[in-house]
Order: sequence, then C-alpha cells, then structure tokens
Amino acid sequence: MNRRPLVIAVATVGVLATAAFALPNLPPNPVTDSINDQLFKEKSRHFATAADAPTHGQPAFALPSWVPKDASDIRIRARTTGGARLIRFTLGATPMDGPQCTTGTPKELGRRHMDATWWPRGTRAEERPECRDVHQYQVSVRGKRVYAWTDGTPSPGAKTQDGAPAAAPTRHHG
Repeated sequence: MNRRPLVIAVATVGVLATAAFALPNLPPNPVTDSINDQLFKEKSRHFATAADAPTHGQPAFALPSWVPKDASDIRIRARTTGGARLIRFTLGATPMDGPQCTTGTPKELGRRHMDATWWPRGTRAEERPECRDVHQYQVSVRGKRVYAWTDGTPSPGAKTQDGAPAAAPTRHHG
C-alpha cells in the first residue's frame, strides 16, 4: 500500500493549519501583508505619530477625530471588507478625555472579530463606548496606552460626508 499521498495530504493540512494560526500574528512584512490581505481580508499599518496617519484617501487608516493630535506609536489593523478596525496608540502630553457618547444611546457591539499581537488580553471589562466620530468604538485606556475597536457600527446620530445618516455595515463572518 502506497502511503505517500496520505503523508503528503496530512503534511499539507498541517502546514495550512499552522499558517492560519501564525500568519495573522506575525510582524508586518510584504509576505504576511499580502497573505493577510488575500486570505484574511485584513491590512495593518504603523504610524510613528498622528500627523503621519492619512487624513483622506485611505479611510481605513485615517484616525478618528477623538484621537489626540500628539498620539504616537499608532497601530491600525483594518478589515478590507466592512468597517472593522483595531487601533492602538500611546498618549502624548494631551490626556485622553475618556470615551464619550453625547449624541445618543450607544449600541451594543458584541465582541471583537479581529485580533493582533499588540492587542492585550482582558480589555472587555474596561471598554467604554466612544461615539464622537462616524463609527462607534469600544475604548480601553491602560495608563498611556489606548486600545479601540469597531465593527463599523455607526455612532448614534452619525452622518456621512454628504449629510445622510450613516448605514450599518454588512456583517462578514469568517
């Protein structure tokens, strides 16, 4: 009996399973960026300062308006389908004035569907809703580090650039 095809199949499945777990957590580089984009539909960027982040042209990597202008060491991981994003940054001299929702009742976002090696465990209990931008975020402040995520849910009362009410994202599971 020839076991060679079975061994090749098992080895292939092992390599693919390892890649599925390891690739999303490897440091960004051209290979992992390409695989994350194609396989996981996610892209990551790092900006040294808030001034380095785009203000237009790349909406997935533009910072929300509530991020202080002197924030640094900014990491963003964005889903290329839909509005889900993870953001981490370090506060400068400007303190974070705390997550706020002054335009209405925040929506229940559920749980995060994305992860990154730079995202700490156990933030859920300390997360508070932030609604001062187009999308509602869940924000956790740990000392000088701020962690924020959104699934693309519009903030209460949010409007698009043309003044229309912001629409909820299409849910993608996977």
